[in-house]
Amino acid sequence: MGGAVSAGEDNDDLIDNLKEAYYIRSDLVERAFRAIDRADYYLDEYRDNAYKDLAWRHGNIHLSAPCIYSEVMEALDLHPGLSFLNLGSGTGYLSTMVGLILGPFGVNHGIELHADVIEYAYQKLDSFIKTSDSFDKFEFCEPSFVVGNCLEIPPESRQYDRVYCGAGVQKEHEDYMKNLLKVGGILVMPLEEKLTKITRTGPNSWETKKIISVSFAPLALPKHNTNGKPKSVPLPKYEVRTLQELARICIRHTLRVTTDGGDSQSRGRGSSFSVGRGLAVAGLHKYGPRFKRRRVHRRHCNALVLATRQVVASSGIGPAPLDSNNNQGGRAEDEEEAGEREARRQMRGSRRAGRGAGAVVVEEEETVEEEDEEEEQEQQQEEQQEEEEEKETGELLRPQPAVNVLRERILGLPLPEPLKMYLLYYREK
Repeated sequence: MGGAVSAGEDNDDLIDNLKEAYYIRSDLVERAFRAIDRADYYLDEYRDNAYKDLAWRHGNIHLSAPCIYSEVMEALDLHPGLSFLNLGSGTGYLSTMVGLILGPFGVNHGIELHADVIEYAYQKLDSFIKTSDSFDKFEFCEPSFVVGNCLEIPPESRQYDRVYCGAGVQKEHEDYMKNLLKVGGILVMPLEEKLTKITRTGPNSWETKKIISVSFAPLALPKHNTNGKPKSVPLPKYEVRTLQELARICIRHTLRVTTDGGDSQSRGRGSSFSVGRGLAVAGLHKYGPRFKRRRVHRRHCNALVLATRQVVASSGIGPAPLDSNNNQGGRAEDEEEAGEREARRQMRGSRRAGRGAGAVVVEEEETVEEEDEEEEQEQQQEEQQEEEEEKETGELLRPQPAVNVLRERILGLPLPEPLKMYLLYYREK
């Protein structure tokens, strides 16, 4: 299944294609997809195929097509603090993306049929936590996996807010899957060749929506023990966090919010301990968004002064309004640009004065539209020069990746080194 969008050159390019095809529709899902490189979950010899919109399988290891994962993430309607169960968790790629949205106080569980795939998933999870630049930009809900058949979950087990099944569900198992949900929960699964979203609206009421046509391998049926009784697969344990773990979460959250400018409001639903404002300021692309220079418009109030047979036009520029950072708007322009603009105004004033004595010039309100046009022309010339330099050197001029400010702040704390490393989750630089 897949092939709905063009292949990308890298992970960001693949996500751009998924957005353009409207598989990814929300900012929260987009940020999660950009934060985790799909190629990291491939074996090294198959990484060249990672950015194609195709499913991949090698032995027991399997990844669905990117367009399928996009539809699943959108249909789950995730937000911080929810509980999530992934049936057929595989490599852990989907569970890790979900964990970026659930935040530190969510629940992130998975069941996988094959023990070797569980081992592979934990290797990839450990690599993400220890080496990924994205880890410090999110408040993460680490997934836990158990080996077993998802059709052998005891009926008295806990229920979840969100459930996804990564294998084709037979019609006779539909009610079994529904009972894994809390009231108000959402179940997404392949049912009768359709990716289906089921919402539990009450103890015995459901809403069903077909999303897209899919083709999944069917669920493996459980095998009975020698005594004829079915096996029972216990779900991962839900353990209350220790005070030490809670302190680490709070310290990292406080440093992250301080780094981002003191605004603790995160996007989407949930408390301030959700996704962290680092998502907002980090931008959607790996190298961050391109910001346009703020243009400050001044009002030039010109008083007309009549002196004998000559008219003198004098300009009085009042203080500019304060911007959102409580800095005067005039400071947004550097001194050189301000000097050039003043020189141009003086030239225009001298031309007006030279029109002859007795000529009365009445000026209402002036803006800096001419200056803006000149700036845009200068920027276009600079871009053309950069393109020429790129052609000559054969190198792509890109801004340098941002420094991990959270890490720098933790290392700068007056704490013992072992405690700093604990706050850093023992991550490599």
